[in-house]
Amino acid sequence: QVQLVESGGGLVQAGGSLRLSCAASGRTFSSYAVGWFRQAPGKEREFVSIVSYSGGSTYYADSVKGRFTISRDNAKKTVYLQMNSLKPEDTAVYWCAACVDYGLGMNAGEYDYWGQGTQVTVSS
Repeated sequence: QVQLVESGGGLVQAGGSLRLSCAASGRTFSSYAVGWFRQAPGKEREFVSIVSYSGGSTYYADSVKGRFTISRDNAKKTVYLQMNSLKPEDTAVYWCAACVDYGLGMNAGEYDYWGQGTQVTVSS
């Protein structure tokens, strides 16, 4: 069992930065890949990024590649999403989620555990 809690969302101007954190509880956290998803108003939930259980592999959606960086600290049971050069179109609720199979991590249906979400709003 893994519980996930996101934090770090907020309001920022375009071009600014935010760092989201995903704090986990549960003894098996380091066995899971962790992904970030987001959903903007009126749109479907979309994949943002994923990090493998060891942190050695990462993958990004094209829309955030080069601007967002995902990382994890298994000792702290935390995954981070550093978001730079934010754009108004990044405005969304962001969730972190844990899945067993890194290779299937673009599919939300593959995730076993989800956080409650955190709002990110980027003003123009």
